[in-house]
Amino acid sequence: MPSRKKTSMFASAFLTCVSSFVVICVVLATPRWVSSEVRFSRANSSVTVSLTYGLFRGTCEQFVDAGLQVSEMTFQVSDALSSTKSRSLNVAIIVLLVLALLSSLLSSGFTCTNTVSNPYQTFLGPIGVYTWNSVCGVLTLIAMILFPVNVQGNSQSEELAHGCSTSLQAHLGSKHNYGYSYWIMLLVLVLNIASLIIIYFYDHARYSKKKEQERPIEEAPKDVILF
Repeated sequence: MPSRKKTSMFASAFLTCVSSFVVICVVLATPRWVSSEVRFSRANSSVTVSLTYGLFRGTCEQFVDAGLQVSEMTFQVSDALSSTKSRSLNVAIIVLLVLALLSSLLSSGFTCTNTVSNPYQTFLGPIGVYTWNSVCGVLTLIAMILFPVNVQGNSQSEELAHGCSTSLQAHLGSKHNYGYSYWIMLLVLVLNIASLIIIYFYDHARYSKKKEQERPIEEAPKDVILF
């Protein structure tokens, strides 16, 4: 049976891993990744299309300079994207987060296993926890980098705006504000780092104690050797 110290530390790491899993689920499920205001010219006026969307769905509404507001409509991101590049990158971000979700789940399983047993010499031990937490963190970080690239580099908001309004002409400008669905991915990184730190401190303490017990006899006090 594992010691009380090990149980408490791995239980803490388990909670951080489960929290990371829950946060990634929220990230995938909520459509508050970015809010964009995209301005276009139209015959004798200009139109501002306001969009709020995530990886799967979003909403948009348009405002004409004359003060006319068109009712809000809902759209599916994958259906509204016509560019292969934007659609492919959106799918890639989803895949990365699904893999991060699976990594977080595996990390939760590994920490739970270590809470009730002692699989030190196998991949189920701290090495496995290090691996899956690191994979989850790296995948999440890549997703955080790719999404702004798609929004601003591939003009994803402008592309989605064309699906929400007709007769749009020249693009006049865009403003983007990233929402909580995007920023809480930072919490995933923090939780993964916290898990790694907890396991590192336990593993380091165990290693130091083991080395202390294996100290060669020549390092023992002389009076003990003489005795």
